[in-house]
Amino acid sequence: MNSPTDSIYASPVGEVGAFKFDETVAGVFPDMIQRSVPGYSAIISAIGLLAGRFARDHSVCYDLGCSLGAATLSMRHQIEAEHCRIVAVDNSEAMVTRFQQALQQDQAPIAVEVRCQDILEVNIEHASVVVLNFTLQFIPLEHRLALLQKIYRGLLPGGILILSEKLKFDDERQQELQTQMHHAFKKAHGYSELEISQKRSALENVLVPETFTQHQNRLRQVGFSSAEVWFQYFNFASIIALK
Repeated sequence: MNSPTDSIYASPVGEVGAFKFDETVAGVFPDMIQRSVPGYSAIISAIGLLAGRFARDHSVCYDLGCSLGAATLSMRHQIEAEHCRIVAVDNSEAMVTRFQQALQQDQAPIAVEVRCQDILEVNIEHASVVVLNFTLQFIPLEHRLALLQKIYRGLLPGGILILSEKLKFDDERQQELQTQMHHAFKKAHGYSELEISQKRSALENVLVPETFTQHQNRLRQVGFSSAEVWFQYFNFASIIALK
């Protein structure tokens, strides 16, 4: 069944409020994410393949900031490790409720635990795979290092962190070009100038992007032996960090 069309910012708003993952957003999220994040479907598919490669017997896979569970479901259908389970966490009650309902219709054998919880409060233990799929960018800057330290400590040797993020660029020309191309992508998928402008205002100071170098340096700082981009489409990228 097709997702309802995202028209949240289609009408002029006097004062655009801060973006929230509430019931309104949850109701149109599949349409919103596909039309807003270049390459999203490819990333979700690859997360499943990577989980199939790295998930170990008797381990845990974490989807932190799971929203409606796209990454979790992708992993669930690719993991073949025995006695492996997925813990999916999001602090949006609206997202978690909808995901739990969808999960009831999915018959894959891998156990899934869905939690409505702040990911900063989640204990990461005996993990073979951890996914932060466009999640870290919503975490306050001052908490990002501690979160990644916790993830690193909870990962088994040889484990993987998949970190997808909107990037910013030090070079002003690159920043302007990548921003313009992202807007062109959104226009090509039916968003108006008004919608793009109002959503950008709503996300200001809520979604705080960093450069790839900042991400890579932080990942190495917490102990990851390797952190490289495996996918990029304009200013959206996904990084594989290996322990």
